[in-house]
Amino acid sequence: MKSTRIRKFALSLAFIGSIFPPIAQAQIIIDMTRITCADYLAMTPDQSRTFSAWMSGYFNQKSGYSWVDLSAEARNVANVKQWCTSNPGELVMNGLQRATGKQ
Repeated sequence: MKSTRIRKFALSLAFIGSIFPPIAQAQIIIDMTRITCADYLAMTPDQSRTFSAWMSGYFNQKSGYSWVDLSAEARNVANVKQWCTSNPGELVMNGLQRATGKQ
């Protein structure tokens, strides 16, 4: 009797699983070129660190560097945040391109 109940339960789960499509993980795509200074300043500390690290890597690669100077990166992040405080409507990418001369 107990094995019949378990079998019915397992078959029910299999049937329900076949009716409903599997739930997919949502993927978020962020266009880094559209982040404004206001968006950047409103990020959580974790988001800000991730964004800053990505931007640092992106600009280092554009400049042909295969290394990162962590003390310079920290200074650059502080400078960008300071600039963004005065220019909240500007795109972060535009400010970085102006500062580095890279297009």
